[in-house]
Amino acid sequence: MKALRYSRNEARFVAAAVSSRLRPGSGAGIGPLEFVEIDAPELPGDGWHRVHTRLTGICGSDLATVDGKSSRYFEPWVSFPFVPGHEVVGNLDDGRRVVLEPVLGHEARGFDAPHPNAAPGDGDDYRHLVSGSLEAGIQTGYCASTGGGWSSTFVAHKSQLHAVDESLSDEGAVMIEPTAVGVHGAFKANPAKGSTVAIIGAGTMGLTTVAALRRFTDVETIIIGAKYPEQRSLATELGADIVVAPNELQRAVRRTSGSFLIGDDLSGGADIVIDAVGSSDSIDLAIGTTRPRGRVVLLGMPGKVGIDLTALWHRETELVGAYTYGTEQLADGSTRRTFDLAQELVAAAGLDRLVSACYRLEAFEDALAHAASAGSRGSIKVCFDLR
Repeated sequence: MKALRYSRNEARFVAAAVSSRLRPGSGAGIGPLEFVEIDAPELPGDGWHRVHTRLTGICGSDLATVDGKSSRYFEPWVSFPFVPGHEVVGNLDDGRRVVLEPVLGHEARGFDAPHPNAAPGDGDDYRHLVSGSLEAGIQTGYCASTGGGWSSTFVAHKSQLHAVDESLSDEGAVMIEPTAVGVHGAFKANPAKGSTVAIIGAGTMGLTTVAALRRFTDVETIIIGAKYPEQRSLATELGADIVVAPNELQRAVRRTSGSFLIGDDLSGGADIVIDAVGSSDSIDLAIGTTRPRGRVVLLGMPGKVGIDLTALWHRETELVGAYTYGTEQLADGSTRRTFDLAQELVAAAGLDRLVSACYRLEAFEDALAHAASAGSRGSIKVCFDLR
């Protein structure tokens, strides 16, 4: 089968890191990622299915890996060589169309679920991610045993698979996984009724979070910094109240909250700031733009950053990570799987329109270069098309 395979190769990793500093996305040409013809992975056991990829997305963590920028923290949590790709819609052998919930949870690895009706990402211990019946891997797409969506075929456990409503296009279906990340971020933010929430970053994560906040919470005001015209337009359509240039975000929060500017930080600020970028600068901005005793949610993958945490300490700010998805608790006390909420949101908000471009797998260098500069090219989500 056709696949893009990522191997452990330190020299190529360094070459990708150097090249990508000059041109983001260029690590695909000289790094450890290669276009290959390989055998499809074997089914690990009962409850497993072959998934034949239709569309598969390219996300920020994929780009960080390809460009040699991913954190070394993940090395013990993955196994090589792996086939990337975790935003996937595909068909099972019997023709059923499914989307993948990529976390390789307890059941996929042969353990009991942590509680009844648990999602793969639920539980308070991650030891199963490096043990059990599979090679190490935090998700499909980072595990040598399963393959991933950047290939014709991979394998997935029944606990990871969700049927797709017939009314939803493939473009809508491939947006369910990234939308689930935004939904989970909105629930981790947990804004009180009438809150003001500011969002740093208006790529896929920022935009899906806007939509999730507007649909599933009682937030009053959403402020977002968006750099490009397409981002600004979509942010407004999806429910943002105030859309400004990134360098105007703190000023907009200052006006809304009636705060003073003291040095580089606000005296008050937004109740919650969601950082959908994950850089040193964005985390620093998030802390300084959140009111004392407010909350900062790290939605973008931060990696190794250097920041001054004095303001976090002085302002008694909560710093919360929002990794993927699982089971969410609703305002009425009931629970629902994040993926179910995400599929509902994709349909209601028309998030299929966030898919901007699709490439054949063989054109991976062009696809990854496009994804790395999506905003400046008027794009949001770039995918591989294996239909």
